[in-house]
Amino acid sequence: MRKVAFYTLGCKVNQYDTEAVLEKFKAANYEVVDFSDYADVYVVNTCTVTHLSDRKCRQMLRKTKKINENSILVAMGCYAQIAADKIKDQVSEIDIIIGTDKRNQIVEVVEAFEKDRAETINLVSDIMDVNEFEEMTISHLGERTRVYIKVQEGCNNYCSYCIIPYTRGKIRSRKEEQVVEEVTKLANLGFKEIILTGIHVLAYGKDLGNTNLIQLLKRVHEVEGIERIRMSSIEPVAITKEFIDALRELPKVCHHFHLSLQSGSDRVLKRMNRKYTTADYLRSVEDLRSLWPDVAITTDIIVGFPGETDEEFEETVAFVEKVKLAQIHIFPFSPREGTPAAKMKEQIAPEIKEKREKELATKEKELRLAYMKQFVGQEMEVLFEKAQDGKVSGYTSNYLRVQVAGDETIENTVQTVCIKNLIDEHTLLGKLK
Repeated sequence: MRKVAFYTLGCKVNQYDTEAVLEKFKAANYEVVDFSDYADVYVVNTCTVTHLSDRKCRQMLRKTKKINENSILVAMGCYAQIAADKIKDQVSEIDIIIGTDKRNQIVEVVEAFEKDRAETINLVSDIMDVNEFEEMTISHLGERTRVYIKVQEGCNNYCSYCIIPYTRGKIRSRKEEQVVEEVTKLANLGFKEIILTGIHVLAYGKDLGNTNLIQLLKRVHEVEGIERIRMSSIEPVAITKEFIDALRELPKVCHHFHLSLQSGSDRVLKRMNRKYTTADYLRSVEDLRSLWPDVAITTDIIVGFPGETDEEFEETVAFVEKVKLAQIHIFPFSPREGTPAAKMKEQIAPEIKEKREKELATKEKELRLAYMKQFVGQEMEVLFEKAQDGKVSGYTSNYLRVQVAGDETIENTVQTVCIKNLIDEHTLLGKLK
């Protein structure tokens, strides 16, 4: 039996894409092995969100053929899409280049290459010419309890710092029926929680014209066996009166929203070409908290965006404290060739970015611990995932990690837990009721 191995860099969408391609190889009777093992085919699903991502991709591609010099090396994903010619020049070992489309053809292309092993096969074409969602399905991704479902591809926002619209193309939504069919299949396999993911989930349905994210949530909510529904990152403009009214009737939707912020300064947000203000963001948070007082609001923030002054950075620190975020993912600005932000004047020095990252990280830890501590003494519902050494951990609806004494008998079940204390800065200690 021929062997294939995968290595994925980047986001949850990339992880979904890898799993979908992996299952195509399995259907063609390939054995999937660890990436460090001997294989006939190696697939590296690349990322290009930062310069560091690019470098990691090149490093991983270069080292792969050292395991088996006669293997077939496939570069797939965002970096392959945006820099197909460049990576071939930089990593001569690459045999096949597939970007963020035509991944359904990967097995056939690998087998065609194997017959003559001639020149590198490059399937990358202009992603802006792609108008339909590439349907690929999975049977699992993650633990047995929760699973990611890709519902959308591409982005039309063109934030000034972001390369992703150029690597993923225009908005393409998956048809409702196909999403529901996959969710139903996964529910029948025993998954209790699904996370709707995509490049720009809020845009779901805009290209289809007959649906939207709210309608999709309602359809998924009807699937028996699914107890929880989450969404990946959405923008504050999603939190409309219609959205809040819909949530009132959708108890399976988790009390956790990753609301994209990027900066707490309106001037910086404008330079970023974000489509909201801090006032919009605060209103969205207040509307969610009026519905669910315990809701967790998590976010991403970029520090050191071109031209960011000390005053603008301090506005961000003050704003996140005002909003009382539950968790912040912090990224120092990384200029991406081909984006407007890379050409902006007043690029921030690395040492200033590092200083701001550390300062915001200190504030983030303070806010995260404050959010966690408010639930000590309360009873919460926890979906447990994995037992080990007499302990079982899982997550609440508002995405707090909880650990209790227990065994595998409560894996993949929702249990009521009394929160006793904090184990560490990321985990709560609980006791089964």
